[in-house]
Amino acid sequence: MSDKAEIKFEIIEKLGIIGDGAKGWKKEINLISWNSRKPKVDIRDWDEDHEKISKGITLSKDEVIALKEILNSIDVDSLDM
Repeated sequence: MSDKAEIKFEIIEKLGIIGDGAKGWKKEINLISWNSRKPKVDIRDWDEDHEKISKGITLSKDEVIALKEILNSIDVDSLDM
């Protein structure tokens, strides 16, 4: 028997869409409170109704600051992508 805990979330603020995924899903950056905890920046794919979600990453304020510094230091045009 499996007791699956229900995960609750509240999108506090939609920060932006960074790409389009499969089946109309969008890769979004949002400020989200998971299970009534302190909000974190969250990056993941969402369906258009914000009911289904993919695996993603959540970042604390310190992690967002570190990520921003790293991204600002990258010369995107020099990357072989």
